[in-house]
This record gives sequence, structure tokens and C-alpha cells, in this order.
Amino acid sequence: MGRIAASLFMTLDGVVGEPERWQAPYFNDEMGATLGRAMATSEGFLLGRVTYEEWAGFWPNQGDENPMAEAMNRARKYVVSTTLKSVDWENSTLLEGEVPQAVASLKENVGTDLQISGSTTLVRSLLEAGLLDELRLMIHPVVVASGRRLFEEGDSYRLQLTESTAFSTGGLATTYRLGSG
Repeated sequence: MGRIAASLFMTLDGVVGEPERWQAPYFNDEMGATLGRAMATSEGFLLGRVTYEEWAGFWPNQGDENPMAEAMNRARKYVVSTTLKSVDWENSTLLEGEVPQAVASLKENVGTDLQISGSTTLVRSLLEAGLLDELRLMIHPVVVASGRRLFEEGDSYRLQLTESTAFSTGGLATTYRLGSG
């Protein structure tokens, strides 16, 4: 049985939406290496529709000068969507049926971690369904005051810190195991 681990960029005030607006000044080789290690231990990616469409429009069009392109294109990708009818990016599979049941079935049939990058709607739904095993947050030392947040008023989750690393940019990589809430 596999585990599902979500990795998200987050501001100090809890915003995860549109990281392209605020995370670039803090991203460095340390963060890249941390993300690379997470990818190396994963069997593939679990992607929501929006992230899938963004990545499928970007990674296949990258040339040899982008060292991540081959790895991203070759990686196994499981797409969770209630609106897509098909997926055509290399090594992509569209999960069918109700999201919690489809993801639970997938989780039973994979041998290692499945990595979620971004896909906030998917992460929230898996948190609510109790299907997320690990939350990896790259917390950036910036406050943006508005934007999509991972947690909303009324949410309650128990998290156990299992790893924490400080970066020279002032950011933190934290890993939390999910518990009962």
C-alpha cells in the first residue's frame, strides 16, 4: 500500500494559491534539492485537473536545456478530474469514478509514495476524506494577506512534525504526518 504526500509552497499567513507571484525570490538550490529528493522517492504524481493542464501544456514543450523536462515527462501521472474525458500527456492515467474511492483504490495498488504538487482542491478533498498521509510545506518568509489558503475557517487537523529544515533564504521545509483531528 502506498502513501500520499502533498507538497505545497506556502506563505507565513497560510496562502498557497498563485505561488508564482511570491515564491521566486526565496527559491534556491536548497529548495530545489529538497523537492528533488521528494520526487525521487515517489512512484508518480497525483494531479488535479488545473495542475495537470498547466503541466501538460508546459513540460512536453521543454527542450533538452531543461533538465527536469525528461523526468517530468517520463514520470507516472494519475489525474483526478470530474470534467476531463481523457488525458494525453505521456504516462498519464485519468482516474475514474468518485474521487475518494478512486484515490483510495489507487493508494491500495501502488508500492511507494504518490506525490501531489500544488492541486490545492485535490489536497483539501483528500484531507477531508482522511486519505492524505503526509503534508510537506515549503513555508516562505512573506505575507501576502490574500489568496487561496490550504486551511479554511472551521478546519481541524492534527499534524505531527516529522522533519524541519531551514533554508538560507529564510524559508522552511516542514514535513507533517497526518493524525486524527
